[in-house]
Amino acid sequence: MEPPDYTFDRDRLAALSRFAVLDTPPEQGFDDIVELTTLICETPVALVSLVTDDRQWFKARMGFEQCETDLSRSVCAHALIEPDLLVVPDLTLDDRTKLNPLVTGEPFIRFYAGAPLRTADGDVLGSLCAIDTRPRPEGLSSAQASALRVLGRQVVAQLELRRAVAQRDGLLIEQKEAEIRRNGLLEIGDRLRDAASIGDITRAATAVIGQTLGVGRAAFGRFDETADFVDIEPDWTAEGVQSVAGRHRVAEYGERLLDGVLRGEMLVITDVTTDPATASCPEPLLRLNIRSLVNVPVIDHGRTVAMLIVHACEPRSWASETLTYLRNIADRIEMGVARLRAEAQQRLLNHELSHRMKNTMALVQAVASQTLKNVPDQTPVRAFSARLMALSMAHDVLLQQDWRPAQVATIVEAATCSFDDAGRFDIVGEWVTLGSRATLSLSLLLHELTTNAVKYGALSNDTGRVEIAWAIEPDGDGEMFRLRWRETGGPDVAPPTRQGFGSRLLKMGLAGTGGARLTYHRSGVEADFVAGLAELQS
Repeated sequence: MEPPDYTFDRDRLAALSRFAVLDTPPEQGFDDIVELTTLICETPVALVSLVTDDRQWFKARMGFEQCETDLSRSVCAHALIEPDLLVVPDLTLDDRTKLNPLVTGEPFIRFYAGAPLRTADGDVLGSLCAIDTRPRPEGLSSAQASALRVLGRQVVAQLELRRAVAQRDGLLIEQKEAEIRRNGLLEIGDRLRDAASIGDITRAATAVIGQTLGVGRAAFGRFDETADFVDIEPDWTAEGVQSVAGRHRVAEYGERLLDGVLRGEMLVITDVTTDPATASCPEPLLRLNIRSLVNVPVIDHGRTVAMLIVHACEPRSWASETLTYLRNIADRIEMGVARLRAEAQQRLLNHELSHRMKNTMALVQAVASQTLKNVPDQTPVRAFSARLMALSMAHDVLLQQDWRPAQVATIVEAATCSFDDAGRFDIVGEWVTLGSRATLSLSLLLHELTTNAVKYGALSNDTGRVEIAWAIEPDGDGEMFRLRWRETGGPDVAPPTRQGFGSRLLKMGLAGTGGARLTYHRSGVEADFVAGLAELQS
């Protein structure tokens, strides 16, 4: 006979599906229950039977060889609509079961007692049943019936516990995967910050993707202006998977496969052999060990300019969290590439500005020389030209640093290199960087001191020396930068009798606000410059 209509109830089947228990391996908890059922009910057969819309499957069984039957052989399907136990003393005499193939043929079952497996929401998933090969007109004793009900509730409890453990394990796995993805993004950020080329960026990012997601291949490709070709940067591949780096014709991916990507849509394929976009011709992808894939478009000014490519060697369902992770990585790659391009453009611009500035300074110097060539005293003219040269050298130092903070040692070396005998400088100091404004200021100060030492001080004879030393000193909540210039072995010197530009420049100090102390000894000049480190590095 046909199974009852309740067998096909949509809510009941959905409840059964949520337990995710069908076709799972045997488990000791359920096996123990069927063994207890045979002992208590004194039957050779006991089953934990779960009824779907086309079969009954046994999570646990004793005394029955088959692990499932179709619904035409199911007695348990009739237990689904029972408010209590279903007990059939003789299956050959019941209209519902007398034509059942398991009754009319092997193993010729005759007695059935089943407890519906009812969830807390009232959905019946199947039954815990005791089966005998002989009729039992007396059915079950009251004690056996009570025990069968209890054991049926224990089956449901085991199912609930199993689902709770699976949900817990799923959450733990999800948390672990989320942590892996979070650490992957942090690692990519660290690597991209230090990357010096586009190849460095793509290799770093794709390696992190491959290692965190366990895929076969990860790559980054840029489309040409016509979108007919994609240039794939050096990629990351798992062991045994070939690289696809190089130029590829977009049409090689399959007819119109990347049209969505070029429109800015992510392409996600779980299995290339079954997905409508690739199932008709999966061979080119399979030859490259591509069974599943994700292509993430990278958009610039409304146009797809590149894509992040991820390939798996096996069919794979891509979770939404994973797709978001890949989207974030694609954005970081493009930001890194944009940074490198901006830096390259900035370097080009800096060199052009430096060239123009040198030309401007040379022009100013030429105009000044021509304008002042008839001035009787050429000393101020030469001093003006020398200061222009000092400024030019300071700009060269900043240009070499791409106008980023410059090292004090580099500034000192550039400022003193114009003196013929550089061996007469004793230079010592910590690793300290200064901002662009402080770099220009320090260069002018050192030029002024060196010029005065050559004219009047320790560098005006053959024996004098100059010590340049600097250090960082604590000062309350902040830090101070101190630089000392000390001449020894020179002729007697005296303070200047008039305050010219050079004297005023020295008194302005490193930050232009003072913090300078000049002392004139018999052997030379000693100068101390002090300023807040944070101010100098801004």
